[in-house]
Amino acid sequence: MVVGRAARRAERAAKVEAAMGADAAPAALDLLELVEFAWHDCYAEITPDEDVIDDILVCAGGDLARMISFARLAVEDSRDLRMAADARRAAEGPPV
Repeated sequence: MVVGRAARRAERAAKVEAAMGADAAPAALDLLELVEFAWHDCYAEITPDEDVIDDILVCAGGDLARMISFARLAVEDSRDLRMAADARRAAEGPPV
């Protein structure tokens, strides 16, 4: 079953709001839509894996400007994004 862009946005809304805050969530969701357009142009896939989205949010650390930078990195080379996200997760330690 094909999931449309609006449905993906709705599915991500709570996760994005938790990561970015209620005020920044609409802009962050818009940015993720732009990531999808770029991802499709570069990789001919509709959307990146949710792991890539999660990595963008982790690296952003709640800052929209950082999210923009890491969204660009995701499209450029998602392996570099994964390394940055893993380093951030390791620095934060295990969840309590």
